[in-house]
Amino acid sequence: MTIRGILFDKDGTLLDYWKTWVPINREAARFAAGNDEALTAALLRRGGQDPNTDHVTSGSVLAVGSIDDIAAAFAAVLGARAPPGLATAIECIFREGGARHAVPIEGVAPAIADLRRRGFRLGVATNDSMGGLHASLGCCDLLDGFDFLAGCDSGFGAKPDPGMALAFCRQLDLHPSAVAIVGDAVHDLEMGRRAQAGLKVGVLTGTATRADLAPHADILVDSIADLAAHLNRA
Repeated sequence: MTIRGILFDKDGTLLDYWKTWVPINREAARFAAGNDEALTAALLRRGGQDPNTDHVTSGSVLAVGSIDDIAAAFAAVLGARAPPGLATAIECIFREGGARHAVPIEGVAPAIADLRRRGFRLGVATNDSMGGLHASLGCCDLLDGFDFLAGCDSGFGAKPDPGMALAFCRQLDLHPSAVAIVGDAVHDLEMGRRAQAGLKVGVLTGTATRADLAPHADILVDSIADLAAHLNRA
């Protein structure tokens, strides 16, 4: 097996999930709740974020869901109180929040540059929107490192469906067996399985634990800063 392309998740893999998304999730919940603090707390709990500790549960909708998934989870609590155009409003909050709060994982920029020097074709597949992807990676000066970008609104579906991975393969003329899927969530690795990717790499910088990812990953790495060495061994 020769890996020629690497498709990364964004949040928890390239960006620090906790520093980036905890305040954005809270802002989205507060908007949806009309600034009602008790209702904000209820929405955060429904999404998987503890309103008191800000711990986000692995696999919860705020950890891995698309904007439509999050809007649906909030609407299930709000009922008739849900503001109109909730998904659109959440996307706007996420996009603007990403530009303000995005913090890259330590060592990401040199790791991406090194992988490019080694000749790998690189991409990003996220359940965030394309606007959110550009806002958050753009403010960290990471966009130019990638040959392919896809969000939940790019027309390829959302993870764990394989559409974004297969689109990466088509666009860069890569067979799925020559592609590594790298992410911090089971959703990422399941996308890789469904796309029949050659390598599924779990990273331990997001909301999921080693125990969560190990059954679904071919290899686990502490961070993508360690990825190149593991690819050499694989």
